[in-house]
Amino acid sequence: MSFAEKIGRNLKGGETIELRSDLGGGKTTLVRGLAKGAGSDDQVASPTFTISRVYDAPDNIRINHFDFYRLQDPGLMQAELGESVSDPLSVTIVEWAGIVEDVLPSDRLVIEISSTGEYLRHFKLAAGESHAHLLREL
Repeated sequence: MSFAEKIGRNLKGGETIELRSDLGGGKTTLVRGLAKGAGSDDQVASPTFTISRVYDAPDNIRINHFDFYRLQDPGLMQAELGESVSDPLSVTIVEWAGIVEDVLPSDRLVIEISSTGEYLRHFKLAAGESHAHLLREL
């Protein structure tokens, strides 16, 4: 959580974050930390069954959290994702992005999470130029 909160404190809107891991890898926990660091008091829950959730943060920042795990065809969600990515006040966080890869900007923060034990995780981060500010405190 503290790792994600550090990143979340640097969210200012317009960022796209892709989360990669196996099922149960800690993606939703990471989003909880990102939202908390951004100043959101909203209850963060996995959007696995709802596909998307929205969390409000200070300064009119919206955190749009998408989970495409159960989706076979992106349909209308592809358009919603495109709107989120292009909104300068939205932070877009995507899990299971394969089906919408063509909508995501190539310049984004990618966080790969690997389980190294029951309560241990290894993080690998790759940030495009416009997302380097997210890694400042790390």
